[in-house]
Amino acid sequence: MSVKKMDEEGFRKYLTDRDQPIPEEEVIENTKMVEKFERFLKQFGKTLETATAEEFEKFSKILIEEGINTHPNFAALSRYAYFVKNMGLFIPVLGVFDGSEVMNVLHERLGEHAGEEIRDAILSKDDLPPLGLPDTEKITVTREIVKMMEKTLDPAVCKKILADVAHGLPRDFRKGEREKFLEAGSIDEYLKRKQESAIEELEKHKDDGSLFYNQYISAEVVDFVKSRPDVLSGERRGNTIYHTKIPFMVQEYLSEKDERMKRYFACHCAWARESILNDDVDVSASFCHCSGGFTKMPWEAALDQPLEYDMVKSVLKGDDECSFIIHLPEGVE
Repeated sequence: MSVKKMDEEGFRKYLTDRDQPIPEEEVIENTKMVEKFERFLKQFGKTLETATAEEFEKFSKILIEEGINTHPNFAALSRYAYFVKNMGLFIPVLGVFDGSEVMNVLHERLGEHAGEEIRDAILSKDDLPPLGLPDTEKITVTREIVKMMEKTLDPAVCKKILADVAHGLPRDFRKGEREKFLEAGSIDEYLKRKQESAIEELEKHKDDGSLFYNQYISAEVVDFVKSRPDVLSGERRGNTIYHTKIPFMVQEYLSEKDERMKRYFACHCAWARESILNDDVDVSASFCHCSGGFTKMPWEAALDQPLEYDMVKSVLKGDDECSFIIHLPEGVE
């Protein structure tokens, strides 16, 4: 029985026949990386079509050891996985990029808010975790960093630093929200449009079968978000916005009965999620302030001013969802 090999010709066509074609030099490098992974898979009796997260994690460690754990190399693997529709490989490879800048940005924010000496004692440049580190190993890194922060810094400073990390996204990531808010003319209208846009996006993913970040969207998922105005967009409650994070894997979350697994499917953070299933590694819920900063980011951009928020629920605290209250400024309608 012959083993299916890499479809180099088809992959090349996939990379070049797109709105923004991949440059020839990059196509060549992508192909080389996929071939390297294909050779690696042979020892497990796997092909590029049947490879899973388990084999990818082992291969990722090799890339780290060889010093070639780069964004382009992981992008090559994700592109081929999507090309052959191996979602069992595509999604874990895609996960490498999820929050990949968090620790680098945390290093920067520690320096800005606490000074270089404290920054280097907590997270020096030499100690930054490598790209491609398995999620099961990331949690130990996170636990130790947050422990050091809580031991060294005032809780308010810890919150400020982590909120300023905001999932590792640039500070101007939501700059377009200001224009949307001014066009809407009020907080309620702005929120209404945000919710309508979010539902429309989910409906589109449901209808065309495309991924919403890392997951497929079913009618049940759309109905869930419609029934929970606080989820995804946020719900106005008095002079606050009550925002509950949409679960990381919504369909699995809705179907799951086990309390721990439900929390696991809710958690978005690759730097903390595996700790929910690991009794030996406890990541402090204060790390969720990183998500709090991300949640208030569009509102700060829309209103063009810093805002205060509170964390009210966190799966790291034992809740089955993560929720934040964003405090709106007085006098803004």
